[in-house]
Amino acid sequence: MTKLSDEVRISMLNPPTGRVRVILDTDTFNEIDDQFAIVQALLSPDRIGLEAIYAAPFTNSRSQSPGHGMELSYDEILRLLARLGKDPKDFVFKGVTDYVGPAKLGHSSAAVDDLISRAKTASTQSPLYVIAIGAISNIASALLKAPEIIEKIVVVWLGGHALEWPHTKEFNLRQDVGGAQVLFDSGVSLVLVPAMGVTSHLHSNVPEIERYVQPHGDIGEFLAMRFKEYSDVHIGWSKQIWDMAAVGWVLNSQWAPSVLMPTPVLTDSVTWSVDRSRHLMRYVTQVNRDLIFRDFFEKLAIHSNIKIN
Repeated sequence: MTKLSDEVRISMLNPPTGRVRVILDTDTFNEIDDQFAIVQALLSPDRIGLEAIYAAPFTNSRSQSPGHGMELSYDEILRLLARLGKDPKDFVFKGVTDYVGPAKLGHSSAAVDDLISRAKTASTQSPLYVIAIGAISNIASALLKAPEIIEKIVVVWLGGHALEWPHTKEFNLRQDVGGAQVLFDSGVSLVLVPAMGVTSHLHSNVPEIERYVQPHGDIGEFLAMRFKEYSDVHIGWSKQIWDMAAVGWVLNSQWAPSVLMPTPVLTDSVTWSVDRSRHLMRYVTQVNRDLIFRDFFEKLAIHSNIKIN
């Protein structure tokens, strides 16, 4: 089994500087926050060299099965790219159609193959950053099929809740507990961005979206529509857009302060268990909501050539 030395792991877990290679893995149609995260990544070419987007599976009231959710996410990614004038050819890849699950079986897909191929061109000194903001099934499948890529990638995953939370049944994690266990046990360099207790602070509301997002071209109108249609009640209502936190950490680690700590054990009961002898990970402890949103609003305004104040 491939294993990183402590020295190499700590080096890979240092916050990135300059422009880095990035893959974005997303269950885009599941919610409304993936769309915002994708756009922020695409509008940040000075820091994020976004090489590909992978559609991840999901199952909820919006989809009939993991594979159906993946297809819906793929189509939503295409809608976003069309509004940004970005060609999806050789850039957007379909992911697996089922979860890794308790049997911990890796599945094949165009996204899995592409991740393995791109990872092999990276290095410990210049890793490929995999920002994952959905179920971890694509990434876990790649780790099972090619465990040697842990020497070449850093996974930044928005998954689970804060370590002090009584459970960690967050949507991305509970969709594929077996896949998440593969991730935590693989030894890959991991930056964990928890939901409740950390990124649950990352909210916006309709007046803010109407002022700073909706006026900015086709993509602004589309994002505002997705945001507002999520709820029929807008009075006194705000919505988490927590997937932006994972992109935010890559853009500027000071926007999402973090610490090094032993990787927790994910139990079958979907709770965290502590083993201080485990390999290190980087754990995001808080997010600066204002700086992440300000960056997004300013880049959207530059893209649409409309001044904001």
